[in-house]
Amino acid sequence: MQTDIDIISVINEKLRSFSSAEDKIARLILGDLFFSANASIAEIAGAADVSEASITRFAKAVDCQNVRELKMRIAQSLAVGQRFISDVPTEASGINGIYENIKSALDKNANLISEEKLQLASNLVCKARQILVFGVGGGSTVMAQEVQHRLFRLGYQCNAYSDPMLMRMAASTMDKNDLIICLSLGGYSPDVFASAEIASNANNNVIAITQENTPLAELVSVLLPIEIEESDYIFKPTASRYVMMAAIDVLVTEVAIKQKHKTREKLRKLKVNIDNYRGKSDRLPLGD
Repeated sequence: MQTDIDIISVINEKLRSFSSAEDKIARLILGDLFFSANASIAEIAGAADVSEASITRFAKAVDCQNVRELKMRIAQSLAVGQRFISDVPTEASGINGIYENIKSALDKNANLISEEKLQLASNLVCKARQILVFGVGGGSTVMAQEVQHRLFRLGYQCNAYSDPMLMRMAASTMDKNDLIICLSLGGYSPDVFASAEIASNANNNVIAITQENTPLAELVSVLLPIEIEESDYIFKPTASRYVMMAAIDVLVTEVAIKQKHKTREKLRKLKVNIDNYRGKSDRLPLGD
């Protein structure tokens, strides 16, 4: 019995070796996880047009002790979503489809961050001795690095972390005037939450860019909310990462404006040296 391997992987790996009856059962399961997880043996047998004994044999063929375990493991796979197993309607694709998706996500989030929360968060950044940015996974790791790259240009000591152990270590060694910025599209990242909790329990300030009504959102000092909306179409990258980047831009821009006399000179020096390196062009991006 291999309960560490999800049942869908097991079924897919064994598709070519199934008997005719087992193949019918396999294709029924892959086509409708919800029905297969909740139906009785008789209902599954009827839908697959096989005998009830075939259902029992199929369970053993896919490394389950009995039909009960088979249905339990199907239910576990169902939690991931049917869209990762069977075909879903194709969304608008190509250049226009991708851009429209991004624009729609940004429009939905345009008014979520209140001026009050923005002022609270930007004041914390301005006063911080050191800023730690936590984000794990593909999107949030890159966005954490983006925050670091944006804030060091303004003269702030800022370090991005994505390693779970290093995040905990950094959170444990914070001073009272240090600040953590946590990034999580979903708000359920256990590593980011655990590290933020260490800092919060020591009465350190924590800002989060994440969804409302999530464990991370409830923990932090200041929440800059975002709202994500994922469709059943799994073949394109999530547009939600643009929403997080926009929230970062809002925060960092406000910080720069609050300290404009300091940041203007920092940015001027940066521009002079970058232009000396790459050749003069007044309108090229600052260090990007």
